[in-house]
Amino acid sequence: QVQLVESGGGLVQAGGSLRLSCAASGRTFSNLGMGWFRRSPGKEREFVAAISWSGALSYYADSVKGRFTISRDNARNTVYLQMNSLKPEDTAVYSCAAAFSTSIRGSDYFTWGQGTQVTVSS
Repeated sequence: QVQLVESGGGLVQAGGSLRLSCAASGRTFSNLGMGWFRRSPGKEREFVAAISWSGALSYYADSVKGRFTISRDNARNTVYLQMNSLKPEDTAVYSCAAAFSTSIRGSDYFTWGQGTQVTVSS
């Protein structure tokens, strides 16, 4: 099994930036596709971004395309989400997850982190 721990969340003003990190331990990280999802109060979980095991392929939700960048460092067993030009509607708990493929579907992910809170003030 792989364990995931997110960090880097916090409070930021609209237009600001944050970088989230997701550290993995356990199973070989470099073989896994990784994704970021978010959940806001009263809303369903939403796909944010995904990256292939090599980092060569990535997908983004339309709502974050051009503002967020997903990347990974397999030597450090870590995946990142760089978030720029943040908006109040980006406020959510952000969770990373691991899958055997590169997917935008939450159901394809078998392991999830606890999440980190991101709050964007207007």
